[in-house]
Amino acid sequence: MRFGELRDREIINIETGEKLGTFGNCELDIDISTGQIISIIVIEGAGSFFSFLGKQEESKTVIPWENIKKIGKDTIMVCI
Repeated sequence: MRFGELRDREIINIETGEKLGTFGNCELDIDISTGQIISIIVIEGAGSFFSFLGKQEESKTVIPWENIKKIGKDTIMVCI
């Protein structure tokens, strides 16, 4: 699967039903020696006009790769 295929998928916490953001607004923590993804970091507040101007604080949610339960057609289900 390519990054572009995941970009617009909504990340949802299955424990609370909360929408955390889209995969396109995430950073990846990658082990450079193995090439494995360790975690995804959801940057909340990224991508809005006001965050561009520095008016909004960004918060980050770290989701370990093993907490990703399902990658579906439109969503990525996580348990945090």
